[in-house]
Amino acid sequence: MFEKFTENAINLIYESQKEAKLMQNVYVQPEHLLLAIIKNAKGIPLRFFKTSHLTYETLKGAVEDKLKFEKTTKEQQTVPFSEEFKDLLKNVLDLTKKTENRYVLSEILFIAVLSDKRSYCVRILEKFNFNVEQAKEILFKLVQKKKKTVYHPELEEEKITYTLEDVLKEDLSLKIIKSAEEKMNKDGKELIGTDYILSAILDMPDLDISKILMQHNVTAQNFDELMNSSRECEYYNKKLFTPCAKEVFELSSQMAKELGSSILKPEHFILALLKIKKGQAWETFKKMGVDEKALSVDILNPIEKQMPQALVILKLAKEEARRLGRNIVGTEMILLGILSEGFGIGFEVLNRLGIKLKDLRLTIENTIGYGNEYFDKEIIFTRRAKRILEVAWQRAKKAGSQRIMSEHLLYAITTEPLSLAMNALEQLGVDAVEIRQGILREIEA
Repeated sequence: MFEKFTENAINLIYESQKEAKLMQNVYVQPEHLLLAIIKNAKGIPLRFFKTSHLTYETLKGAVEDKLKFEKTTKEQQTVPFSEEFKDLLKNVLDLTKKTENRYVLSEILFIAVLSDKRSYCVRILEKFNFNVEQAKEILFKLVQKKKKTVYHPELEEEKITYTLEDVLKEDLSLKIIKSAEEKMNKDGKELIGTDYILSAILDMPDLDISKILMQHNVTAQNFDELMNSSRECEYYNKKLFTPCAKEVFELSSQMAKELGSSILKPEHFILALLKIKKGQAWETFKKMGVDEKALSVDILNPIEKQMPQALVILKLAKEEARRLGRNIVGTEMILLGILSEGFGIGFEVLNRLGIKLKDLRLTIENTIGYGNEYFDKEIIFTRRAKRILEVAWQRAKKAGSQRIMSEHLLYAITTEPLSLAMNALEQLGVDAVEIRQGILREIEA
């Protein structure tokens, strides 16, 4: 039976048995489950108890008074379930089916207790002005399985606009831009294009990316020879850089974040160029017969071997999205990625706050439902998810870390109070202050 219970739900059953044993009762009764619920209450259930000014100690006194004639002097290793408790568990399974959940949630246990007419639970709660019917109604809405939905609540229609600020803050980027500018001036051009940027990168043979490009027969000499003097393919606006170069640079900043780096590297520029597939450098690549997929793999392999924490988390986030039939990674998927990773400060903080992967998955699943996107579609990030990556990037830089870590991502999530990630955490009884304090304690430990 209990294989269908979430960790939180199973813990409440164990707590019920402990309460019965401490009170020396013959059987585990629904009233013991009520005590376990208030003792471990978080999120919405906790708010119900606070509204009625009802505490564990007060409730325990009332339960003990009702069950004082059901005590035993015999030592019991395990207190058996009463018939009333067994009936309640059957009701729990019926409620789980009714709400179309695959697992028994702790909230469903609470609904079952509030619906139990055979025990003293309802009468005890009403004695303390606890609004039983209102609590049942709200809890039922909370756990009721959402139907399949395609729309993702965090997916906004507006296109994300990036800036060159990140690029212009990096020493290596500035060095590359300065070299590209010298090439531009030498040729009597007015704007820096993707061709000059790539040519400047190739002029630095000690860079890892230059070595990878050379393996694909892309050298400074043959690239410069094949560069077209005409740059019509670069112009669809007029700015400091050609619009194409600007677009590649801006995307390279996003690529760095998604690959877990707080430092912008030439590798990110090349990956962005391969993704955009336009501009003079791209046209030259085509003339040279560069295999874009092979080049991309050769660039990504060394990065992935280093296992940057944020890259692992974002890969797991994408897997979580696909599990729900979606091609969209929102803040909630990044949160699942942090917990799925299973180590690191972000995971430790969530674990200490009692957030379990199984329970978090169910909470998110109930919030956004299932999509019907094909698994082979490109995974995209919501606007809020991109903002989280930006904040995590800045946080990592401030901490002097070359990589974006789980604690940077988790902190960034707390800066988006209206996000699905924070909504899920609040449903599980955790707030932004607790998370930030937890991160601080782990870092100082």
